Amino acid sequence: MPHLATDDGINLYYEEVGSGIPIVFVHEFAGDCRSYEPQLRYFGRRYRCIAYNARGYPPSDVPQTVERYSQDRARDDIRCVLDALKIDKAHIVGLSMGGFAALHFGFTYPERARSLVVAGCGYGAEPAKRQQFLEETAATAKRIEDLGMAKAAEGYALGPSRVQMQNKDPRGWHEFAEMLKGHSTQGSALTQRGVQNRRPSLYDLTDKMKTITAPSLIMTGTRILPASSRGC
Repeated sequence: MPHLATDDGINLYYEEVGSGIPIVFVHEFAGDCRSYEPQLRYFGRRYRCIAYNARGYPPSDVPQTVERYSQDRARDDIRCVLDALKIDKAHIVGLSMGGFAALHFGFTYPERARSLVVAGCGYGAEPAKRQQFLEETAATAKRIEDLGMAKAAEGYALGPSRVQMQNKDPRGWHEFAEMLKGHSTQGSALTQRGVQNRRPSLYDLTDKMKTITAPSLIMTGTRILPASSRGC
């Protein structure tokens, strides 16, 4: 089971397929590297594809304190993946939580990004809804801790942005829901508190976003679905 070490001593699980120009896939809060299986199968025919589990998502390590989780840390873990695998620069593809990490990577390490795909990135950014976002992420973390991830996942998988997948692709949704139940209770709660709840609003990052030099594809819509539901 392949792991790589970050510069702060956390072991991240990763999967790799193919050869050629590298693509790194960064998953959303409710996903993990398995969410990108369709993309790895397709792009692995012509590219070196890497998907990894963020810290807090077994079989990656689950740090025990919230201080080990942050938006900056999620950004730097992408860099650590590149460094550990001796990759100078790569296409970086991120969805939702992973989209935020990809965005931050793009303006912090512009020389390491061949291109960026920033998908479903923006939840909680609107100034008028900022307090609501902070309350929702805090409540989600508490619910996960109180119920345990296996039980909390049942409600999360039926949320407004998820039930559309159930309607569109019942088999794919069931697979997604079962994987979500297996996530770490502690890792998921700490990710909500350390990464989601504390990340800056996009409105506070406009000057930094203007400095991005890599070709960038920004994808957004009314529904956020797991990467596995998007095909290739």
